[in-house]
Amino acid sequence: MAKQISGSEAVEMIKSESTVVWTTAGLCSFAEEIASELEKKYLETGYPKNLTAVHSCGCGDGKTKGMNHLAHEGLTKRLISGHTGQAPRMGELITSNKIETYLLPQGVMAHLWREIAGKKPGVITKVGLRTYVDPRLQGGKITECTKEDLVELLELDGQEWLRYKTFPVDVAVIRATTADENGNLTMEKEGLLLEALPMAQAAKNSGGIVIAQVEYLAKSGTLHPLDVKVPGALVDYIVVSRPENHMQTIGTQFNPAFVGDIKIPMDSLKSMPMNERKIIARRAAMELKANSIINLGIGMPDGVARVATEEGIVNDLIMTTELGTYGGTPGGGDDFGVAYNADAIIEHEAQFDFYDGGGLDTTFLGLAQTDKKGNLNVSKFGTKVVGSGGFINISQNSKKVVFCGTFTAGGGKYSINDGELKILEDGKVKKFVERVDHITFSGEYASQIDQPVIYITERAVFKLENGEMTLTEIAPGVNLEKDILSAMEFEPRISSNLKLMNPRIFQENWNELKEILGSN
Repeated sequence: MAKQISGSEAVEMIKSESTVVWTTAGLCSFAEEIASELEKKYLETGYPKNLTAVHSCGCGDGKTKGMNHLAHEGLTKRLISGHTGQAPRMGELITSNKIETYLLPQGVMAHLWREIAGKKPGVITKVGLRTYVDPRLQGGKITECTKEDLVELLELDGQEWLRYKTFPVDVAVIRATTADENGNLTMEKEGLLLEALPMAQAAKNSGGIVIAQVEYLAKSGTLHPLDVKVPGALVDYIVVSRPENHMQTIGTQFNPAFVGDIKIPMDSLKSMPMNERKIIARRAAMELKANSIINLGIGMPDGVARVATEEGIVNDLIMTTELGTYGGTPGGGDDFGVAYNADAIIEHEAQFDFYDGGGLDTTFLGLAQTDKKGNLNVSKFGTKVVGSGGFINISQNSKKVVFCGTFTAGGGKYSINDGELKILEDGKVKKFVERVDHITFSGEYASQIDQPVIYITERAVFKLENGEMTLTEIAPGVNLEKDILSAMEFEPRISSNLKLMNPRIFQENWNELKEILGSN
């Protein structure tokens, strides 16, 4: 029988030098109560020391919550993560070389728990080849003080593979909605299931402990066995949280539409204003095909979901997120990862089984920085390192990749009138550069596997052709030399069939997407 304890009592179970793993996606399924108590104990006593903190997704609110609580020199010795952009304090430790840091693909990390639980040698996959996690580049090591190799290059049957090594788990900190007195866990108000089950199995089979944060405690024997997502036999301690430390997402305490308790009318969601983001989302949506399974990344790509909703084609697609949602409309901003009116929510690691095997027809991902060879960087900018999240798994394995973003960054100004785009002021930062700072997506690898790759901005569309960035479309009203070529650090190949982007997407009302979807 699991023991109910307070958050302060729970952190007494975490000893110095421990490897502590956490379920999280922003603040979804994150045990904020336990993390805040851990920080409080360390600041008061100086213990525990030298933890290895591990989490697959970004963890925090961009301010003080989430993994920010563990961002103290001396408390955390090593970070193994998929993404750290939502924890700015942890980012400061990384930038100043204060902690060992590995930033690995999110899907690989979601799969690691099963390999640890089964005492297997690691995750063997092609995910990460030719990117910064390839040991021929950086092996996922981010700071200079990071020495141990966690990624190994293998050759099997004449092909290159990467092995991501397993390690013992001392403490798994997971989250659920309800625990009964025996520790059985249900997740009826959680927007995501994530990796709670394999993470708990990994800890128990490593000889470690499992601490579960919940909202409610139920009498033993009252939970339906099909609703139990983690059996009580795997749970050692239960902490009942205060409501403010049990957010459904970064921005939402609880929305019943995120767990299927209600279905909301989708026209109740605010439509996108007519601006450069909407132009990009509309042009990206033109790459959709009816009945296709797609993934939408965070930021600019979530506009594709809004456009699909406005144009009335949501039911003609299957929109998914890497965190396990199918159908409905993915949430954006602080609600990224969950979905309104989802048809299904599955486990994180199971979703990446499907993604890694090529199950996605098309993915729409952010365009942060790219170069002549079609490489893309979303993981490191100068000294700031955030990691890849699910970007590497998704971009390498989708049947088609569409990168979406503004042509420049940092304050661009635009005018959209009469079906034309005018660049009033360019952003301060060029995004089409001679060489990317970090290779999160390898154009070379994409060319080797004949993967279609498209780069969509508000003023131009490029395709990766024969291993080289090729300009295929420009916006009406845009000057090729002044607005495109002069704002790039390299000269792209220009298609002999260069054409205008669809002028109708620059009008206030579009209403063409359903027709385009049927013809694709």
